[in-house]
Amino acid sequence: MTDLETFRTETRAWLEANCPPDMRTPLEDDEDRCWGGRRWTFKSQGQRLWLERMAARGWTAPGWPKAYGGGGLSAEESKILRAEMAALGCRSPLDSFGIWMLGPALLKYGTETQKQHYLPSIVRGEIRWCQGYSEPNSGSDLASLATRAEDKGDHFLVNGQKIWTSYADKADWIFCLVRTNPGAPKHQGISFVLFDMETPGVSTKPILLISGKSPFCETFFDNVRVPKENVVGEIDKGWDVAKYLLGHEREMISGLGLGAAGRPLGEIAADSLGRRGGVLADTCLRADIARFDIDAAAFRLALERAGDMAKAKQGHPAIPSMLKYYGSELNKRRYELAMAAGGADALEWESERSRGGDAARRWLRTKANSIEGGTSEIQLNIIAKRILNLPGT
Repeated sequence: MTDLETFRTETRAWLEANCPPDMRTPLEDDEDRCWGGRRWTFKSQGQRLWLERMAARGWTAPGWPKAYGGGGLSAEESKILRAEMAALGCRSPLDSFGIWMLGPALLKYGTETQKQHYLPSIVRGEIRWCQGYSEPNSGSDLASLATRAEDKGDHFLVNGQKIWTSYADKADWIFCLVRTNPGAPKHQGISFVLFDMETPGVSTKPILLISGKSPFCETFFDNVRVPKENVVGEIDKGWDVAKYLLGHEREMISGLGLGAAGRPLGEIAADSLGRRGGVLADTCLRADIARFDIDAAAFRLALERAGDMAKAKQGHPAIPSMLKYYGSELNKRRYELAMAAGGADALEWESERSRGGDAARRWLRTKANSIEGGTSEIQLNIIAKRILNLPGT
């Protein structure tokens, strides 16, 4: 056996022995995910054990170096781990902005002290992070942000406001862009800082979306004291860190295109709309679902290829924009089809049978996919300029 075949066999055996039975079932809803953090309450003993066991092997962040709590796996080994988890139906042990976004930025720009301090805690799910980027007047034009950080010697005093801060009301810490040099051009004079959400002067206010639910908040800073040792990268050069992190955020959002493990759309539709000859009776909807399944399979392969290219340092910096755009649109298509597949029942809003209108609320929530993490229009501009080399205006 080759080394990779041995790794696959051993990984499969370990997962079979260590993944609790309730962690091998599809997520019921977004509330069923494990986000970790100091205020997290585990939904079951199985969820707690699964996180502990995976974190002990570093497999919540399998590609990170072992020195920082990661699994130290190669790209090929990480792919095998994902495949074996999928084959067994294993849930993600930990969903984390720290793993998806902040961690890669710290690995590239953080000091050794910062890496040693934050990364192992992220791997173990001990810190839940939120992202302080967008502001009321700085969305697509993020570099125009106005939240300011006044130099007070060994620390900054931060004042301002962020908006669309996902899970700010549940997060322990925030990674945040602040303006440290108001006189510099807008893409300069920005710093990337980390601070505890329980620091005096930090407050949050939930934002209600069209779905009737929301992970988003407004976040306010009133003379928030941030030690200078919490600056990632160089002072006034946080835009470099921000851009690098945005690439990982867009890759994260593109993953929505793959969807969560669950019943195929065709089965859901057949239950609601009936079968003919053992298949969905509605031939037009059946064709739409087949077309979607083919596109989703192609997108899955595109994500794998992009990951392999990135590991080989052959990736194009605009590829995350391409993946983010297509993944967002694909996810919106998925929930449009789910609504069609559910028939009239999918329109229920508050009943117990519909689990509080879960289908309709999820469908409405996907409308934000083409806005968050950079609007689809911005991504198309990047693709046109950076990949297609079209002339700008």
